Amino acid sequence: MATIVVATDFGGPEVLDVIETEVPQPGPGEVRITVRAAGVNPADLKLREGLFGHPPLPLRLGSEVAGVVAEVGSDVEGLAVGDEVAAYRVSGGYASELVAKATNVFRKPASLSFEEASGLMLVGATAVHALEAARVGEGDTLLVHAASGGVGQQLLQLARRRGVRVIGTGSARSFDLIRELGAEPVAYGDGLADRVRAVAPDGVTAAVDLAGTDEALAVSLELVPDRERIVTASPRQAAVDAGITGIGGGPGADPGTEIRNAARSELLRLAGEGELTVRVSRTFPLAEVADAHRFVAEGHAAGKVVLIP
Repeated sequence: MATIVVATDFGGPEVLDVIETEVPQPGPGEVRITVRAAGVNPADLKLREGLFGHPPLPLRLGSEVAGVVAEVGSDVEGLAVGDEVAAYRVSGGYASELVAKATNVFRKPASLSFEEASGLMLVGATAVHALEAARVGEGDTLLVHAASGGVGQQLLQLARRRGVRVIGTGSARSFDLIRELGAEPVAYGDGLADRVRAVAPDGVTAAVDLAGTDEALAVSLELVPDRERIVTASPRQAAVDAGITGIGGGPGADPGTEIRNAARSELLRLAGEGELTVRVSRTFPLAEVADAHRFVAEGHAAGKVVLIP
């Protein structure tokens, strides 16, 4: 039997329930994983709230985990029982055990903790997609809105590896972190465009909006000449109407499935070699999943939130 989390309805954290269920044996091309850590992401909250539609209930949540291979199905190569792994994309990652497609399961570098590994691939793949969509490369000056969030932290590090100058927006309490990750911090709020101009008088060549706010959209449009080099990970109709590039889910957005899938093994390699840092803000027992969702909803995590079965 496995312990899993399900949403019994669409709504607030109170709809989450922790139950016991049987775990099927892995079929061809699948492995069974004993979960040691499961990443919590804002997308999980949106799914719980019904913002991505209304799939059948009860609904399982969680798309990334780290753990140990407990059983291997047929037609699986490169994975064996006992291997420490990270997996993304999975279905129902909020669990003590699950079955996943082997193509979504990767060996975990020994230098990464289970908690770190469970919080890397979704945000990292989103960051890679954003950089590719904005065509960011050496010599660019990139403005990143909400730079200290989970995706932002990976994006700052990956952009610096490309030789990009990065300006990151955040609150004053996030400035040290933004600097630590190689970017120049500016405070969001009234006068943001002028503050960015003061830091980068030669201009900004691209922008990534991870905040999803009217301010982020307006300032990006004001500062970046080429609208196709403005990317938002929170697409909404105003962004579509402005002609900027949306990624992920939402109106007119590019899901970037191939880019994101291709990024996973490289992200793990870089993190394992110490080239990428994964900051775990807080862990919660699986039974306290509702509290974990409330904490993420507050928006002050400054790192990954992880469930421990």
